[in-house]
Amino acid sequence: MTTDAEAAFRQTGWAGLRARLFHLYFVLRRPMTLGVRGLVHDGATNSVFLIRHTYVPGWQLPGGGVEVGETLAEALARELAEEGNIALATPPVLKSMHFNRRSSRRDHVGFYFIEQFSQATPKPPDHEIAEAGFFPLDRLPEGTTPATLRRIAEVFGDEPASPYW
Repeated sequence: MTTDAEAAFRQTGWAGLRARLFHLYFVLRRPMTLGVRGLVHDGATNSVFLIRHTYVPGWQLPGGGVEVGETLAEALARELAEEGNIALATPPVLKSMHFNRRSSRRDHVGFYFIEQFSQATPKPPDHEIAEAGFFPLDRLPEGTTPATLRRIAEVFGDEPASPYW
């Protein structure tokens, strides 16, 4: 939805077409991917929700790619529902943005912190998620990925947020 204030800056005619063509050129020339991850914290048990995929090793935070036309928060809500049967009760808190240089030269991840949520039922294994569950912060599972450990240390410890995933 475009507001009146935004409409004044919308280009039409040749200028608008030219702007779209430049945008298309840059998308093809410099494609960038964007993902989200969420640190779901259960304050009552001081535990965090982690998943283990069927196709990559290690325990990690739930999340995934942002689809075309989707906001970061919408992507996070979708991924939490798909990977954990978790529904957000309040908007998630964006903690930091990270360059995921291990994935590609153009991948970035929005990292969110979630404390208000519900989980209808525990997530059963499926073709994508081998295991999922809440783990106490002092007893994280063996094989928790280094990036997951860094994000947990940034939220619950004294570690500054790294610009890298």
